[in-house]
Amino acid sequence: MQISLAIPTATLLKKRSGLAAVIAAAAVLASAPYASAATQQASSKPVVADVRTLAALDFAAGDSPENITVNPDNSLTVSTLGGHTAAGERPALLRIDPSGRSTVIVAGQQGDAFSGIALDRDGTTYYNVVSDDASRAGVWKLPPGGAPRRVAALPTDGLPNGLALDPAGRTLYVADSSKGTVWAVPASGGKATAWLTDPALAPAPSLPFGANGLRFHRGAVWVSNFAQGTLLRIPVTATGAPGRIHTVTSGLTGVDDFNFLNDRSDVVFAAQNSLNQVAVVHPDGATETVLTASEGLASPTSVAVRGNRLYITNAGFAEPHDAKVQRGTINPAVLNCGPAS
Repeated sequence: MQISLAIPTATLLKKRSGLAAVIAAAAVLASAPYASAATQQASSKPVVADVRTLAALDFAAGDSPENITVNPDNSLTVSTLGGHTAAGERPALLRIDPSGRSTVIVAGQQGDAFSGIALDRDGTTYYNVVSDDASRAGVWKLPPGGAPRRVAALPTDGLPNGLALDPAGRTLYVADSSKGTVWAVPASGGKATAWLTDPALAPAPSLPFGANGLRFHRGAVWVSNFAQGTLLRIPVTATGAPGRIHTVTSGLTGVDDFNFLNDRSDVVFAAQNSLNQVAVVHPDGATETVLTASEGLASPTSVAVRGNRLYITNAGFAEPHDAKVQRGTINPAVLNCGPAS
């Protein structure tokens, strides 16, 4: 079914790169009648079981989760979007321990939003700040035991979203949902450069959110496109330039961020924000729905995997605004791709 999404022009003009635009889009998506892409079928197999709420968050207070990483101690770092209806609520980075207890580790500024997160092996956390303030918009880092600082500025008329660090720890890649661009940023600090701008990353006239989630995996930058419902694989050449874009699948309506079963596998778990679903994308591009609203999903924005654990951030855009982090158990044998690592 062809889906038409109308987003208030005034809202986008007011704050195209910021939180107001994100919330306006999400409200429309959550209330529209959706149908899954034809390639998607609800799975009859228990790929993910025992889905429970790990941490309930307060949507009204701005704790609407956006992105997630799993730390070596099995705690989580979660970014939040900040204020929705109440003025003064600020975005944050939260540390959630395995018991579900939440602690603020970075508090942002009023009017900003935090989006993608990446973790370095030394424990440094990188995160995107969406802001209309040119002194704050960009990629920031939080070193272990240190204070946050900005490593690169990004345009205030963009919308930095997914974020990933290459295995060497040298280059950060940022998906810009407004500009249809992947930025490259030196992890040590410096100027952001447009690594790739392409129609495959672009938003659509009726839905101005294109390139969304981003991961670096097995020598390639992988990007989801929210507007086009695609998952893309972009090889990184020996010179560091982007190779030819390969469309892994085009059957992911409302796809947000995603992650891999493990470092060796190209099996993907993808959050479908507008459908209240999580899908599995197989290496041949086939997709299957593995979690739905019946498991409590509420505007899922991102997923993370550690061993056989699947973590899901739920932004709670629609009533009753059930913002939370969920945890489930993956059965890798059902996926026929070996054990998770």
